[in-house]
Amino acid sequence: MPSNSPFLRQPASVQSVMLKVLVALLPGIAMYVWFFGWAVLIQISLASVTALAAEAAMLAARRKPVRHFLTDGSALVTAWLIALSLPSIVPWWLTVLAVLIAIVVAKHLYGGLGQNPFNPAMVAFAAMIVAYPQFMSQWPAAGATDLATQINAIFGQRQLDAMVMATPLDTLRTALHTSGLNATVESVLANKTTYGFLGGKGWELVALGYLIGGLWLVQQRVITWQIPAAFIVAFGGIAGLTHLIDSAQFAGAGFHLFSGGAMLGAFFIATDPVSASTTPRGKLIYAAGIALIDWVIRVYGAYPDGIAFSTLLMNICVPLIDKSTQPPVFGHKEKRP
Repeated sequence: MPSNSPFLRQPASVQSVMLKVLVALLPGIAMYVWFFGWAVLIQISLASVTALAAEAAMLAARRKPVRHFLTDGSALVTAWLIALSLPSIVPWWLTVLAVLIAIVVAKHLYGGLGQNPFNPAMVAFAAMIVAYPQFMSQWPAAGATDLATQINAIFGQRQLDAMVMATPLDTLRTALHTSGLNATVESVLANKTTYGFLGGKGWELVALGYLIGGLWLVQQRVITWQIPAAFIVAFGGIAGLTHLIDSAQFAGAGFHLFSGGAMLGAFFIATDPVSASTTPRGKLIYAAGIALIDWVIRVYGAYPDGIAFSTLLMNICVPLIDKSTQPPVFGHKEKRP
């Protein structure tokens, strides 16, 4: 018997959406492990346990049904994003502290799931990079996959000379500022051992993994196309334009999009359904704003990557963006008041 109109779709549950987000992160995580070792899985496990414990404690303190909310997967998504945003060899206590800030402060002190105005994972990252910049600049070198050494770095003595490196973004910034007029972007990026083909040896394939997972989320209609598309077009557009104007001082679109947290930000951070813009045109403005601020921070700011700060700044603008881009009420020509 054929179905009757109006063919309404059943809304997806929070649990199913969060599960798909976790699955979509797996290609990027697999590339991360392949190039940089098993430490990231340790950090993901540590962050997950901390997030679930903090979530249960806060739900109990707020007299909310613990089992119902604990199994929705939102705390795990926050935990995984934090673990993937932090260097995988940071001390264990830094990961724990970051997750506690995200769950307790950025999420539950604002009322819990659906009430937080700021992306919890990015609040935690911003707090850590401001408070502990020395740890946040210690990233594993590609090929430094010795598990015992990485475990010791996380839980024991931090003897990291043989296994750490700056990110490609940080290395490029340092080279341009310390080599005087003789250094150009093209001459620095010519070192394929460090920079690979696009965004850094190993990191470009990690970014490709996030891209694949993100496109699957769009195909599954977990996220809409507007935010990742606007982010990539705006970021690639300004990077490509400035590179055409002055290729000696500005890296091109490929380098910026496949280095740092660009792809993770485009598909998994900027698309946070709670703190992001909700109107179709608003999503385009919101994502383009994140991309432009991130580019400015990368090129002129004090930090090599600015995805956390740009996301939080645009989170502040979301109420104004949504109010300004509300479509007219059905049957009316004017916008909503």
